[in-house]
Amino acid sequence: MRIAGGGGLSVSQQDVKISGHAIECRINAEDAARDFLPSPGRITRWEPPQGPGIRLDSHMSAGAIIPPFYDSMVGKLIVHGSDRADAIARLADAIDNFVVEGVPTTLPLHRAIIAHPDFIENRIHTRWLEQVLLPDYGKKAA
Repeated sequence: MRIAGGGGLSVSQQDVKISGHAIECRINAEDAARDFLPSPGRITRWEPPQGPGIRLDSHMSAGAIIPPFYDSMVGKLIVHGSDRADAIARLADAIDNFVVEGVPTTLPLHRAIIAHPDFIENRIHTRWLEQVLLPDYGKKAA
């Protein structure tokens, strides 16, 4: 409020230090192999990943219902590592240990993305998913 009222910040830009690398995955109740078909239904098993550098923002649990009327997001998985490679490794482990049953989710798509050499080597762009990964994704997942 003080800043919005014209007051100054208590820190300068020089005081801000970047530390590590973070990656976020938005986990949706959608079937990416079937053109992102929405997947309403009941979550029958929910075991989110845990550990250092892992954060999950979600309100889901076993028994929760994904309604067909709203956004299909079930959670935001955020990982932090000492650098990009560490964050990717931590994300791979978190995704591998994230159990959601009862509805299809985008977890398999996220696994495919972070395992792809383009992602690992940071050679992606805003059209990468539709131009590079998705053309063959449904065929491999089937």
